[in-house]
Amino acid sequence: MSVRPIKMTNQARPHLEGAGVHLHRVFGFGETEPFDPFLMMDDFRNDDPAKYMNGFPWHPHRGIETITYVLKGNVEHGDSLGNRGVLSDGDVQWMTAGSGIIHQEMPSGNAKGEMHGFQLWANLPSHQKMTTPRYQDIKSPDITSLTDDDGTHIRVIAGDWRGYRGPVDGILT
Repeated sequence: MSVRPIKMTNQARPHLEGAGVHLHRVFGFGETEPFDPFLMMDDFRNDDPAKYMNGFPWHPHRGIETITYVLKGNVEHGDSLGNRGVLSDGDVQWMTAGSGIIHQEMPSGNAKGEMHGFQLWANLPSHQKMTTPRYQDIKSPDITSLTDDDGTHIRVIAGDWRGYRGPVDGILT
């Protein structure tokens, strides 16, 4: 594996989002230029259900893609188009909001009360802003897991890496 130099570091800051979810915002809202086309990244790690159970009730998105990766716990989701599902350990959701969608994400954690995941927002190119909304829920077993020659563990979610293709289809950003 090739090693690249570190260009910058950024300390995530505590933030309340949704209906009182305690999370850490890595970047977003006014500080996105170095991360273009990414608009925001949140780490929603917590072992206290009282700090995440109220979740992210119905809210709109438009003109972006949200990528949610659940490492531990469960997140139930639904939207205004009738889509529903549950993300669990290792699952990924790639939502293209496009012309607009109203959805909710409600974390419930696992049996130990652990909830850990992150969400990344990607800006859609201007010519794709009004595309039809869609979801891609990818279950953990459908994601190729590899170990590089230096021991680095890799999960190929989108794009290609050394001939392995991720299951996310039709990325618009």
